[in-house]
Amino acid sequence: MCGIVGYVGARDATQLLLEGLHRLEYRGYDSAGIAVAGAGLHLVKTAGRVADLRRVVPDDVAGTVGIAHTRWATHGEPTDRNAHPHVAGRIAIVHNGVFENSERLRRQLTEDGVALASDTDSEVLAHLVARSTAATLEDAVREALGQVEGTYGVIVMDADRPGELVAARRGSPVVLGVGEHEMLVASDVTALVRFTQQVIYLDDDELATVTADGYRTSTMDARSTTKSPTSIDVPSAEYELGDHPDFMRKEMREQPDAVDRCLRGRLDRRFMSARLDGVGLTAQEYQRIRRVKLLGCGSAYYAGQVGAGLVEELARIPADAEPASEFRYRNPVVDPDTLYVAISQSGETLDTLAAVQELKRKGGHVIGVVNAVGSTIARECGSGIFLHAGPEVSVAATKSFTAMTVALALLALDLGRVRDLSITEGRRLVAGLSELPAQLTAILGQEDGIAEIAARYAKAEHMFFLGRVRGWPVAREGAQKLKEISYLHAEAYQASELKHGPLALINPGMPTVFVIPDDELLAKNTATVEEIKARGGPVIAVTDADLPAGLATDVIRIPKAHDALTPITLSVPLQLFAYHLAKALGRDIDRPRNLAKSVTVE
Repeated sequence: MCGIVGYVGARDATQLLLEGLHRLEYRGYDSAGIAVAGAGLHLVKTAGRVADLRRVVPDDVAGTVGIAHTRWATHGEPTDRNAHPHVAGRIAIVHNGVFENSERLRRQLTEDGVALASDTDSEVLAHLVARSTAATLEDAVREALGQVEGTYGVIVMDADRPGELVAARRGSPVVLGVGEHEMLVASDVTALVRFTQQVIYLDDDELATVTADGYRTSTMDARSTTKSPTSIDVPSAEYELGDHPDFMRKEMREQPDAVDRCLRGRLDRRFMSARLDGVGLTAQEYQRIRRVKLLGCGSAYYAGQVGAGLVEELARIPADAEPASEFRYRNPVVDPDTLYVAISQSGETLDTLAAVQELKRKGGHVIGVVNAVGSTIARECGSGIFLHAGPEVSVAATKSFTAMTVALALLALDLGRVRDLSITEGRRLVAGLSELPAQLTAILGQEDGIAEIAARYAKAEHMFFLGRVRGWPVAREGAQKLKEISYLHAEAYQASELKHGPLALINPGMPTVFVIPDDELLAKNTATVEEIKARGGPVIAVTDADLPAGLATDVIRIPKAHDALTPITLSVPLQLFAYHLAKALGRDIDRPRNLAKSVTVE
């Protein structure tokens, strides 16, 4: 959460920092601020969006070094006084993360006569750095960070040393951008791609001192580390809206290409399997796997549920998905014969990262399914599957969710072909995967019709999402999409559980979105639709089956895919449905309230 950016070089820092914040706003948009060192320290901050900050930054705020922040509030309301940067005398800081011992530190500072200007946990760091007697800013930051507990990605600036910035990370990402006689620092490469293609990722408990002419990195105990820049292979234009009204629609429309990239080079038509060199497991090692456990948060968890079903169906290996946020705290039994799969779009999700680290500590074998190359989870795992979905800016996951499910289908196919899946069924699955981009294009071509259906339900206050077996995780993801961007209360249930309590809620004012694959459970699902209709409940059927005329109030029918792959195709209409219902309500699609894209705090 939160976006941080810093600059040191020869250019005017103000406009560059504001541009970086604009690109990072998906990480938090409660408040924003900027501090620039020139003739003194210039500080401007405000509650609201980056656009609000632009309007209040005076023209005379100029300098060649500065830091900036866009906030997702944790400690303290989203007000002007709680906005970052926080300042203590000549010291200014921006912080992403949570200091868990902040109340004790605030109390100590207050007892020492320090007048705190905010309600935040972050402000304490500025005062700790300012009170340090260390000879260098780097050592002062190191000393101050030694007193805090929790997670951080920070940038620190000293107005008396306007030629350098110090950055550090523990649990929250920090990346350096290497330019020509200039350096940048940010919480995400999104802020850097317009200015440089050369980046350096800091590791946990690592600091960097950057000047216009270079950088040096070291550990918290002052040992030097060696870092070499890597190249970003994503063009800056991919982070632009283009002709689209918002990033969510742009990213939904990009799904056929995203799936094509995810599949490219990975379909083995000789053995009718998948080629997953990044997983790094031999056939013999695959054979020793006795269970697969998939871990993720939010949409990544629901993608894991889809993946677990695919692994059991295709490879006949017991598999299940679990929220990474729960796994890390329940002292799990780690089995050496279990393959653990960590799923994260950003590769920085704190709960998932902590689960990976716990697994490694206990000797578990864990691979990553990650979109962001160079991310912390990707580096921690060391092996896995990159999604290659391209940048995803909208808070609501769309193309990343689809790419996750495709990647997990490839893993299930690979596991299955090593075990008992026949070459004939492998051929059908390879063909089915190859057809997905065209099928997704056809589904996106139905957008206008789906928008009309969605608009008819915009006045609903509650909505059910139902599905059985393959349709169950799809229903959960559909409910999640609707909740997060429309703020409509939505609840997902297994269709088989409807009679065990939830049926009491069915009435003419409670629409039900029913995910109905054309599979062996079709008759049972149509019978459940009849039960809902008998209680006067409207039903929106999302299906690849030919349903009886008049069965559902509204039908969204999509092309028929391979049975095992229907969770992938059935998810996309639910994205469009949520999007257009939210648009009908006038919601800010890319910036849903209280949410941010990359969850790097608990």
